[in-house]
Amino acid sequence: MKLYDFIWLVPLFPLLGAVFNGLVSNRRGLSKKTTQTVALLGAGAAWLYGWAAVLQWFFTEDRTEPYVVKAFTWVTGGDLTIADGSTAAVDIAASFQVDPLSAVMVGFVTFVGFLIHLYSIGYMHGEPDRDYARYFSYLNLFMFAMLTLVTGSNLPVLFVGWEGVGLCSYLLIGFYYEKGWCAAAGMKAFIFNRIGDFGFLLAIFFAFHFFGTLEFKGLFDAVASDHGGHFGTAATIVGVLLFVGAIGKSAQIPLFVWLPDAMAGPTPVSALIHAATRVTAGVYRVARCNYFYQLSPTAMLTVAIIGGVTAVFAATIGLVQNDIKKVLAYSTVSQLGYMFLAAGVGGYIAAIFHVVTHAFFKACLFLGSGSVIHACDGEQDMRKMGGLKKYMPTTFWTFLVATIAIAGIPPLAGFVSKDAILAKVFEAGYTDLNHFGGIYYLLWFLGLAGAALTAFYMFRLVFMTFYGDFRGGEEAEHHLHESPWTMTLPLQILAVLSLVGGVLIGFPGQLFHLEGWSFIDRFLGPVILTHGEHHGHALSFGLEWGLVILSVAVAAAGIAVAYRFYRIDPGFTRAAHLASRFPLAYKLLLNKYWIDELYAATVIRPTLKLSDLLWEFDARVVDGAVNGTRNLTVGSSWMSGIFDLEVIDGLVNLVGTSYDVASRQFRRLQVGFAQGYAMVMVFGAALLLGIFFVVNL
Repeated sequence: MKLYDFIWLVPLFPLLGAVFNGLVSNRRGLSKKTTQTVALLGAGAAWLYGWAAVLQWFFTEDRTEPYVVKAFTWVTGGDLTIADGSTAAVDIAASFQVDPLSAVMVGFVTFVGFLIHLYSIGYMHGEPDRDYARYFSYLNLFMFAMLTLVTGSNLPVLFVGWEGVGLCSYLLIGFYYEKGWCAAAGMKAFIFNRIGDFGFLLAIFFAFHFFGTLEFKGLFDAVASDHGGHFGTAATIVGVLLFVGAIGKSAQIPLFVWLPDAMAGPTPVSALIHAATRVTAGVYRVARCNYFYQLSPTAMLTVAIIGGVTAVFAATIGLVQNDIKKVLAYSTVSQLGYMFLAAGVGGYIAAIFHVVTHAFFKACLFLGSGSVIHACDGEQDMRKMGGLKKYMPTTFWTFLVATIAIAGIPPLAGFVSKDAILAKVFEAGYTDLNHFGGIYYLLWFLGLAGAALTAFYMFRLVFMTFYGDFRGGEEAEHHLHESPWTMTLPLQILAVLSLVGGVLIGFPGQLFHLEGWSFIDRFLGPVILTHGEHHGHALSFGLEWGLVILSVAVAAAGIAVAYRFYRIDPGFTRAAHLASRFPLAYKLLLNKYWIDELYAATVIRPTLKLSDLLWEFDARVVDGAVNGTRNLTVGSSWMSGIFDLEVIDGLVNLVGTSYDVASRQFRRLQVGFAQGYAMVMVFGAALLLGIFFVVNL
């Protein structure tokens, strides 16, 4: 039996859990134990079956070709004329595929997703039963959407998962909807994603127009066969539009402002959205559709510039934030920038590699912050923490490992994947890729600067939170405690993966003259379009090591500065003095460059004013015209009624009355005597004679 013939079961399992908890547990108020069991079964079944199916496929099928499973025909239609003048039939199937890229995504999405479900049991235990069921229903539904996204074999199925992820994010971010700011955060995420999704939808239409198919395999083959560059313009249009969608979903400039506000949801939601799944969907799609970017230097450069600038821009904001989750949120935006930077220089495998390692250490960091917040009774301000190391040893050590990983210290996971990205960017400048060598060198420098900033603000977080004396008051200190095992076990597993996962998955063999030792390079190779041009590493052995040493050096410098400002000086006087010396820069970073205020001034308030004007026009002009017509109709109807009653009916009644009176008078003449009738005849004759004479005078 081929388990991968039923790969559609992987997203189906969490969907069943979502339906049960949403329609049964939530409505009937079943116990928390029942709810969490169903949710864990849905997520756990997806994890176990997904891994089993992927492993069976790995050992039995040709990994150079995608294995497509058609569930059912979704949309059929007539033939449409495409760009080259030929016709293509509209035939869209609800189909799923197993290939190296989907296998990687299924592997870590189901695994990390299950750990977050397990963590949520302890974190959400204080919620009412119905809210508990609602939460796990949303969480399962999110996994269904994400797994649909990464296993779909065509753009429409991917789009369904894409929109499902957006919807579930809205529900989870706004979970505490009774708090107005939480509901607003969910709506903000939803709206900003809709802006990007419009680009994705246009990309689907253009892809069919140019290529006549929406299947990934068909698109890959069409572009791979284009040795004359005929699809260059088409690839640019589709590639840029696809990236517009990714900008919204993966929180890149200028659509990044929703992600820090997404911290309004429960902390496990932050880990799920910011670490393993939702925000990495954009990176996955760019890597999946790499063939468009390989044909379009313009699209590649666009991706690289946006990614590189976002990486540094978000890192600078993270330098001064005091909310522990906000620091991690801007860190996520920055790390996503690194992933797009890698994709923009053709390092799609390096981008996916960083997606995987980022899932390990960032999920650990977010869940660790949740453990801290849980112990501090909901407090998120790091200025009111400190000294938690002795109260929460497991949380501290796992958090520290993940921090070292994201800082880029060897041999931890973050170092291996980030080094691969920086090497790819430098190599692009070194080889003058697409004749943009100078720009790529500048982007490499930005990436290097971002590494130093990352190390600084992450260790600033560690020193402020876990070292020194507790600053939250005696009452809060009395209640400090380590989290339950359901919360600490996922932290320990993720910390181990943050420690060794990078080396196991992507061992940097080129640094030791051991080419081909990177499993992820070999595994993902078949899904990357190369046109047969594989040159290996262009950088020399010595230059590779020089770049590594430089990367580690800047990270160490960032850690050293953080140590001086926030560890040696527990009162943070040096940091306060520096902020007072550069008040404008400090306020600029603390207020996140006033980007939200800028959007409010240039987009939100003008839109609201326009809406008010349109409402006024609708109320006074359109509704006024409608109401005036109504009033005129009612008035004319009233006048018609009055005229009918008083005039028409009056005349009719007058005539009837006249006839009645006349008939009564004439009846008096009808007495039955001949002389009476003779008198009438004589009177009538005289009357007629009189009229005759009058007319003829």
